[in-house]
Amino acid sequence: MKKTSTFIFLESEPRRLDVYLTEKLPHLSRSRIQHLIREQLVLVNGEVPSKAGFLLEGQEEIRVDEPEVEPSSLEAEEIPLNVIFENNDLLIIDKPAGMVVHPAAGHIHGTLASAALWHDPDLEGVGGEKRPGIVHRLDKDTSGLIVIAKNDAAHQWLQDQFKDRTVSKTYLALVDGKPPTPNGRIEAPIGRDPSHRQKMAVTSESRGRSSITEYYTRESFPAHTLVEAHPLTGRTHQIRVHLAFIGCPVTGDTVYGHRKITLPLTRQFLHAFRLKICLPGESQPRTFETPLPEDLQTCLDQLHHK
Repeated sequence: MKKTSTFIFLESEPRRLDVYLTEKLPHLSRSRIQHLIREQLVLVNGEVPSKAGFLLEGQEEIRVDEPEVEPSSLEAEEIPLNVIFENNDLLIIDKPAGMVVHPAAGHIHGTLASAALWHDPDLEGVGGEKRPGIVHRLDKDTSGLIVIAKNDAAHQWLQDQFKDRTVSKTYLALVDGKPPTPNGRIEAPIGRDPSHRQKMAVTSESRGRSSITEYYTRESFPAHTLVEAHPLTGRTHQIRVHLAFIGCPVTGDTVYGHRKITLPLTRQFLHAFRLKICLPGESQPRTFETPLPEDLQTCLDQLHHK
């Protein structure tokens, strides 16, 4: 059934409505509260506020109606997960290559979202989305660490860190050729490719969003280079697009790289191996790591033997 909460704003300094309600209703994320405001489920002095950032100045009566979370069409599926870490607030999963994070056209079953829902049925509705607790994503054929929130408060805590760019993500990428410099920083806007709407591309500033990737060479081979890639922003396909942009596409990436694969791989050599993040309620970040999966390690071993 619907839950209704009422508050009187008595603070001396003006406050944004959404910020104030996030403190008063800690079980709801700020994005969830903003959604309730947009859906006209929040009233200020009996009237619908004009925006989530509506300024409270004093003595306002605020009413919040929380509807029941509607069950989504997402179905839990009994799919094994490689859980790296788990507590009451979150899961950190080592996602295998080939697994889609959340359902989309052509990928309804076998998703990380469905597997996570089986692992913990209480995830449904976390974040007010049909992606239970999922804060960020990895491409289908990219393996590695991904974090899933177990409750709205943790979801908001993690979302804020990604928004503020305080989360550090490190990927291992084997690329074709050599970068122009052993270490570097790529700053190039990314947007939809105007010729291929399913792809991303480096675009003009007016058509794309600011995107930054730093990379560091770990090993050099005659025709390939193993690099660490640190995305400082979170654009779709960012690392793959940026590395291709500087002339060294990710090995095995037939979308942004060479159509003819240069090594025996069935997917791109890209693995999210390190995640540095501050857990809910903690003041110091923790670092989590996962080794290269077998297919990528075998490929790297073959280069070493050569």
